[in-house]
Amino acid sequence: QVQLIESGGGSVQAGGSLTLSCAASGRALESKAMGWFRQAPGKEREFVGSISWGGGVVYYEESVRGRFNISKDTGENTVHLQMNSLKPDDTAVYFCTRGKGRLPFTSEAGVEYWGQGTQVTVSS
Repeated sequence: QVQLIESGGGSVQAGGSLTLSCAASGRALESKAMGWFRQAPGKEREFVGSISWGGGVVYYEESVRGRFNISKDTGENTVHLQMNSLKPDDTAVYFCTRGKGRLPFTSEAGVEYWGQGTQVTVSS
């Protein structure tokens, strides 16, 4: 079993920044891609971004491209989501995920493990 522990959520004003982090434990020695999804109130969960095990390939959802940056500690099962120029529409619970393989994913079909989620609230 793998546990994904998120940290860094909170409240921020529009235009501000937050960084989320996620550490995998348990069967953490497996080399898998990691990423983030989010779910806003009353909406379906959506893909945010993901990064390959080696960190060389990164995918982003179109609405966050250029504002969010995913990075990964080299050789570690730790992933970060730096969020800049935040908008009220970014308000959601953000979920850390670990993929089924080394390559990044863009849908829930590519996810093997989920974190419990951390709240991000952006006020106008």
